[in-house]
Amino acid sequence: VNGVVRIATDLPPYQLLNILQKLEADYGRQRSVPNAARTLDLDIIAYNALCQTDPKLTLPHPRAHERAFVLLPLHDVAPEWVHPSLGVGVDALLEGVSGQEIRRIP
Repeated sequence: VNGVVRIATDLPPYQLLNILQKLEADYGRQRSVPNAARTLDLDIIAYNALCQTDPKLTLPHPRAHERAFVLLPLHDVAPEWVHPSLGVGVDALLEGVSGQEIRRIP
């Protein structure tokens, strides 16, 4: 199950990331194997229009624009969103992943 939430925060990105990673750990997430199945996976997809590449946090998320399971719920909460480094809106990004099968859960 995937979802997207939109929040307003005064926390800097790394502090927000630390809080999200603590929540993951509290719910049993173990980071021993990269890309393993997870009990909970919380990602920061974008932080305002910030663009950065860093080993700990890359913004916007480096693969968000390739994933329908991210873009469709992102469109639900922020239809006006424009990918800050690509300059492309979420509607156009969704067209690029139209072949990916996803299913809404009512």
